[in-house]
Amino acid sequence: MTYATILVDTKDRVRTITLNRPDRLNAWTAEMHAELKDAMMAAGDDEGVRAIVLTGAGRGFCAGADMQNLQDIGASGTAQARPAKSRAVPRGGSESAEFKPTYAYFPSVPKLIVAAINGPCAGLGLVMSLYADVRFAAESAVFTTAFAQRGLIAEHGVSWLLPRLVGLPNALDLLCTARKFKAPEALQLGLVNRVLPDAELMKHAHDYARLLADTVSPRSVAVMKRQAWEAQFQTLSQATAAANHEMELSFATHDFKEGVAHYLEKRAARFTGN
Repeated sequence: MTYATILVDTKDRVRTITLNRPDRLNAWTAEMHAELKDAMMAAGDDEGVRAIVLTGAGRGFCAGADMQNLQDIGASGTAQARPAKSRAVPRGGSESAEFKPTYAYFPSVPKLIVAAINGPCAGLGLVMSLYADVRFAAESAVFTTAFAQRGLIAEHGVSWLLPRLVGLPNALDLLCTARKFKAPEALQLGLVNRVLPDAELMKHAHDYARLLADTVSPRSVAVMKRQAWEAQFQTLSQATAAANHEMELSFATHDFKEGVAHYLEKRAARFTGN
């Protein structure tokens, strides 16, 4: 499918989705939101895709909401959001109501989502990166929550996400000051998993994604991603009961049999996701 504001490419069972408004530092629009959700859900449903890399075209990841849109909202006093294209939750994804809100659908995609943050990452761009499962940043990446400098608040679940990643005091610092901070501090805070030289970012992200595509069970990844996100709303007892049930289901799968066989036969795995 052809999109107007994003690019989609698949190679070696890795789906790369690129925000594609480089002249605007990939500033967020309702159209981009609708297209990204459609592309993410399609990747989740595609059995030929084992991992997803999300990045931005040009010199930025996403500079946040397009300022023209914010100006229009300020003039009218209300947001005129374009509804996202409707797709069912991909097979194997979380059906939890917690992941139904507008920008919270990433956890329902049963593939690991890797954010490759290649430059400015602000506002809604930061929110999207936090919903990714793994984050790699270029050395030149710069982050800001931005909301307080626009007279806005911690939107779209960032008040839940950010403290879980960096702790409450650090989250309040970043939210209330809206200060800019660079990749090394993001790494120190635990906001990103790794910082790479700019020229190595995409290679590292794709190498990581291919590791997922080639060496581990896609069924295991889907179940463990669902477990990890849903466990944020469960007690230890509930999470353990869910794990016990999933383990029983795993024993009957092809991927379990293949996982044992390829180890004993000392060969590359041939997981099917079944």
